[in-house]
Amino acid sequence: MGTYRADKSWHGVKQAVFAGRADADAAAVAVRIPAAWGAAAADALAGMLPERGALDIALAAQAWIAPIAARAETAGMPPELGARLHALLAARRGSPSANVWQNRLQGQPGFVFNLNAFTDEDGIFDIAGLGAAVQLAVTALTLGTPSAHRLSIGFTDLNLFLARLGVEYDSAEARDVAVMVSAFIGAQADIASARLLARGAAPGYAVTAAALPAGCVVPGLKDAAMAAQREALAAGTRRHETLLGFAEAPEVEALLGAEACNFAPALSPVNGEGRLSLWAAARLAAQGLSAEAALVKMLSGEALFAPVRPAAHAAMHDALAPLVAGMPARPVAPMPARRLSHREALPARRSGYTQKASVGGHKLFISTGEYGNGRLGEIFIALHKEGSAFRGLMDAFAIAVSLGLQHGVNLEDYVEAFTFTRFGPAGVVEGDPAVPQATSMIDYVFRNLAVNYLGQTNLAPAVPEASDTVGDGAADRAPLLPLDLPAPAPRERRRGLKLVSNA
Repeated sequence: MGTYRADKSWHGVKQAVFAGRADADAAAVAVRIPAAWGAAAADALAGMLPERGALDIALAAQAWIAPIAARAETAGMPPELGARLHALLAARRGSPSANVWQNRLQGQPGFVFNLNAFTDEDGIFDIAGLGAAVQLAVTALTLGTPSAHRLSIGFTDLNLFLARLGVEYDSAEARDVAVMVSAFIGAQADIASARLLARGAAPGYAVTAAALPAGCVVPGLKDAAMAAQREALAAGTRRHETLLGFAEAPEVEALLGAEACNFAPALSPVNGEGRLSLWAAARLAAQGLSAEAALVKMLSGEALFAPVRPAAHAAMHDALAPLVAGMPARPVAPMPARRLSHREALPARRSGYTQKASVGGHKLFISTGEYGNGRLGEIFIALHKEGSAFRGLMDAFAIAVSLGLQHGVNLEDYVEAFTFTRFGPAGVVEGDPAVPQATSMIDYVFRNLAVNYLGQTNLAPAVPEASDTVGDGAADRAPLLPLDLPAPAPRERRRGLKLVSNA
């Protein structure tokens, strides 16, 4: 496998060959990349270029950089544009989207920047370097896809960037940092797009400036963002309609070494190899803790890596949405954990009673179960000759009431809610002298329970209504059209009969 030697950005970088896989079930291909990048980067490159038999990072980069550099030379741009793109990628500072790697014109071209690659060992953030890289990316994407009027310029691994700053992800400071970085990148992209408008025949889009937070913990970033916005506003118009965006590009972000995609929080302080992740190590360093001191604190019960609330990710999304045209779907908080409830179990052997009665000529049985102190804990309602659907609904209703009683719902609340419910069968109650009439079977059940467990014998009497009190019953169901109606069914005729005397 050959190595691209024309650009010095890759010279002196120790290379290694990894077995890269586009996915777990795909065949492995030989991938030559810088040894420090690791197998995850090899898998990412194999995923972006799945049809290649063998891959070399420098040769693969040259395949998309060369056409852009050739167009830049034709347009009279500085000749070092291609070399600068190689250097940006070799330093893992930025990478184009997968469709650019594949030289495909379909889809929205984009570029992703690794914020942490612009931060040195002393924690100094290279603001000028990021601004120059953004302008380079906009120029390269425009040369590569001249017809595209929407670009997707974004960043990745915000979580690690915040950890190095010693800023909690779930904080207003963190959101201010993200907004300020986005505003700075957007303004630099506007500047580059405005310069490209002068070279091409594009209609132009008005440049606007996003509102900046009051402060930012990154030294010099707010001043740089304000200066970039002033320069962009002075240009007036730009070539592209939209510039900022967070595309779904996990392979690109893995190639750059990101632990967490775009602006998302990290899920675990341990990486896939079972070691402490970079962001966790950065957080300990920001607190001045060694690994031993951190272990002591954790053994003493202190939570050094408390999980980020799901709402924090959504809050970060909402803070960036006004600035960024291409946003991923808003994070949805997972379903809350099931709230544990206290259910007081009934004794294995319990007392109670069974009442047989008839409501409107329909038989039913009520059975109760009691706690040791005589308090009602469950009910059963058995019907005699009702349909299976009605019986099933009544069984389910009894179970629901029993569960409520066992979880502390007062019987008084049930009595107040379900007495005077009206539906058939209803009418005279036979077999229970304490309840002479009921407006429904459920009304009867709770009148019976109120008498036997609450001593309530003063409930208002149930006055059943005739079946046809709403309108005129069968006659009211006649259609509005002048059609001949069939004779009333025998059951409807019988319902109209009244007992005059049984003498």
